[in-house]
Amino acid sequence: MSGFFCIEMDEFVVYILFSKEHNKVYIGYTSNLIERFKSHNHLSKKGYTIKFRPWEVVHVEFFTTKSEALKREKILKAGKGREFIKEIIAQL
Repeated sequence: MSGFFCIEMDEFVVYILFSKEHNKVYIGYTSNLIERFKSHNHLSKKGYTIKFRPWEVVHVEFFTTKSEALKREKILKAGKGREFIKEIIAQL
């Protein structure tokens, strides 16, 4: 058997973006990080993230279910999560 094949897996990513130029943070989740990142930095014509371009990905976490990813996203947007993010940004 020749050729290349790819098995598609459902995977969810919680990501943190940082805009150095504007000192802004954005937290989100997706099942396609590369396309979502392109959207935040280039493709979107409206929304919060277009105001603070360019963005860089400073942290990602992978999950097997959407509910796990949403739970983690919510934690990162709360108090302890914000402290965690400050530590990440301080190391840049």
